[in-house]
Order: sequence, then C-alpha cells, then structure tokens
Amino acid sequence: MVKRNSTCGPATLLDRVRTQVHKLDSLSLSEDGRGLEEFDAETEDLLVEAFGTASESLEAYKYATVGDAERMTNLAVPAQASSSQHGTPGPLHHRRQILEGCVSILEGEHQGQADPSSLY
Repeated sequence: MVKRNSTCGPATLLDRVRTQVHKLDSLSLSEDGRGLEEFDAETEDLLVEAFGTASESLEAYKYATVGDAERMTNLAVPAQASSSQHGTPGPLHHRRQILEGCVSILEGEHQGQADPSSLY
C-alpha cells in the first residue's frame, strides 16, 4: 500500500485521476493546445497527492510530458492529424498511458489488492 500525502481515500483519488484522463481527451481534441501546461501542473499536483513526491508514477509522468513534447515538435500538423486517423499514437499518448496506469494502481488499492511496484 502506498503512503498518501492526502486526506482523500483511494476512491476519491481514483475519481480525480479518471477525471484527468477525460480532460486529456478534451485537450487532445483541441487544435490550439492551450491549457496543456495548466493540465500538466494540475496532474503533477494530483500525482504528488496520490503517490508522494518520490513516486515512480510522478517521475514517469514527467518523462511522458517530455516525450510527448518531442513528438509534437517533430511532427508536422498534417502528420499529426494523419497519425491519429491511422491508429498511430497521438501526441498525448505517453501522458494517457501513465494516467491509465495510475487508475489501475488506485483501482487495485480500492479493491485492497494493489502491488504498485508490479505495474512498472
């Protein structure tokens, strides 16, 4: 079980991380990309609250933001649209993977059977 910095229980944190996944869906549909920095800051705060400042989840999310930023910089806009249509991961793919992993960890904790280290 992960030691929490939060007074929220795993169920509340789980709902909040799921909400972030839905927000990410909205951001990936927007064409101007505004709000991504705010989203990342909010997500990092949530991950600190859920898993602590030295967590693998937080570190992985920070690396994911770097990887996604590189993808967005290196792809031309038409290529980004094309890749989404052909099943290639979109520019926010890494963030999504990390957040979905966090959902899995919290679901397991909520059910009382998590081993957070086994998901990385």
